[in-house]
Amino acid sequence: MLMKGKRLLIAALAVTAPLVAGAAAAQDKGLISIIVNDTSNPYWFTEGKIAEATAEELGYEANVSSHKGDTNTESNQVDTAITNQAEAIILDPANADGSIGAVRKAVDAGIPVFIVNAEINQQGLAKAQLVSNNAQGAALGAQQWVQSVGDEAKYVELKGAPSDNNAATRSNGYETVLSQYPSLERVGSDVANWDRTQGYSKMQSMLQANPDVDGVISGNDEMALGAIAALKEAGKLDDVVVGGFDGSPDAVEAVRAGEMAYTVLQPVAIFAEEAVRMADTFVRTGETGIEGEKKLFDCMLVTAENVDQYTDPFVLEQ
Repeated sequence: MLMKGKRLLIAALAVTAPLVAGAAAAQDKGLISIIVNDTSNPYWFTEGKIAEATAEELGYEANVSSHKGDTNTESNQVDTAITNQAEAIILDPANADGSIGAVRKAVDAGIPVFIVNAEINQQGLAKAQLVSNNAQGAALGAQQWVQSVGDEAKYVELKGAPSDNNAATRSNGYETVLSQYPSLERVGSDVANWDRTQGYSKMQSMLQANPDVDGVISGNDEMALGAIAALKEAGKLDDVVVGGFDGSPDAVEAVRAGEMAYTVLQPVAIFAEEAVRMADTFVRTGETGIEGEKKLFDCMLVTAENVDQYTDPFVLEQ
C-alpha cells in the first residue's frame, strides 16, 4: 500500500512529462533546489515531486534532495545549492531552530528561500513560509475523533518529532478540544517521530500498560498506521478508534477499509506548487505576491462519508 500513492503520482506526472520537457528546453531559467524531509514517506515524496514538476513546467532545472531530519545533511544540501548558483531554494526544514543557520547561509549568498510545511523559529529570513493551518486541522481532527469515540473513553496519543513545531501545534490543538470532555482520559502518550515503525512499537508498549484503551489520536498518518498494525496484531482494532493526520494514500485506504476513523488532509500538493510559483514570481519581479511572510492553508477531513472524493494523492475534490 505504501507505493500506491507514489504510483498514482508518477502516472499523473508522466502524462505531462513531454510538455514539461519542452518547456524546460525552451527556456532555461536556472536551477531551483528543492530540499524535503524523507522521500520514503508518501507525504514528503509528493511534496518534492509536485515542486519539481512545477519548477520544470516554469522552465527551471529542478533538483530534489532529502535530509531525513538531519540538520548536517540539510546544511550540506544548502551548500550544494549555493555552489550550483540556484535561483531559489524550496525547503521543508529539518528543525525549527536548527535549520535557521542553513537558511541564513543561503540568504547571505543571495539565494531566496521559501519554506514549506514546517516553520523555522525566526522571521525575516525566508521570503515566505507556506504551511498547513495545523491548529485548525488539529481542532477539526479532534472534533471528529470525539464524534467517533464518544465523550467518555480512555485514549493514548502518538506525537511527532519535538524538533518540528507542527508536533506541538497538533498536540496542543488536540488537548484544547479533548480537555472540554472531562470523561475523556488520556492514559498514555509517546513520541514516535512521524514514523510508522515507531508508531507500531510505541503502540505495543502502551497497549501492554493499558489493554482496555478505547482510542488513539495521532499526530500523523504514519504513526497511526503503525498503531493500527499493533492493534490488529493484538486483536483489538475493532474496539479502538484511530485518527490520523496528513491525508496520505495509505491512510485514506485505511479509512476506506474501516480501519481508521478519519485522517486530516494537509493540502501539500497545493502549497508545494504555490511555493515554486511564488519563487518564480520573486526571481522575476522581486516580489512574493503576498502580504507578510507566512501563509496558512486550511486542512480538510477525509472520512468514510467523503473518501470517494479523494481522487489523487493529497487532493480531496470539493
